[in-house]
Amino acid sequence: MVAITYVTHDGQRYCVDVSAGMNLMEGATLNMVPGVDGQCGGICSCATCHCYVPASWQSRAGLAADGERQMLEHAKHRRDDSRLGCQVVITDALDGIEIHLPPEQGGIGD
Repeated sequence: MVAITYVTHDGQRYCVDVSAGMNLMEGATLNMVPGVDGQCGGICSCATCHCYVPASWQSRAGLAADGERQMLEHAKHRRDDSRLGCQVVITDALDGIEIHLPPEQGGIGD
């Protein structure tokens, strides 16, 4: 299991253990972390699993592909460290990562 801490906009911390091979969106929704909607079910088509991956972890989380970058254009509160949780696969290298969540989710159709 990989230890992940999700931090909501208001500072609430949710420390969860997630199986390697899942993605950040699945880890959040399966553990009922508020602030991650994942309306499309993880197929990179809604931007409602938007999260922030700290710069110190970005090399381990991997780079965003073109489709993810295009979808992030629709995300509310986008920043340079924005990622879609459904596109970040959890590996042992992410053990201990702290993921921050935006004040609200929004994307296609909002």
